[in-house]
Amino acid sequence: MIIGHYKDVPPSVVTHPEARGATMRVLLGPGSGWDDHVMRVFELEPGGNTPRHRHDWPHINYIISGQGSLYLKGEDHGLSAGGYALVPAGEEHQFKNVSDEPFVFVCIVPVRGHY
Repeated sequence: MIIGHYKDVPPSVVTHPEARGATMRVLLGPGSGWDDHVMRVFELEPGGNTPRHRHDWPHINYIISGQGSLYLKGEDHGLSAGGYALVPAGEEHQFKNVSDEPFVFVCIVPVRGHY
């Protein structure tokens, strides 16, 4: 059994050259009892973003706090606390913070999607 709080996990900076003001915390995955998926929490500072990218696996996202947008299928979609999104495999996507507060969301991917 694992019980915790995401703020107790040290963040790591997302180092992709197109990412801005983004950190990630790995909560669960291989080695913690969930061998085929990884649960991560991303935090985007005001004005921050993930890189615009695509890959061959889907991922599930749940918004913890803040206001953001998800670029998907050529459009920006607004997201706020309590919202969720499924990003299908192969779709170009990007998360952005569109507010003056941190934008925090859960992202669950297959192990091959964690890098």
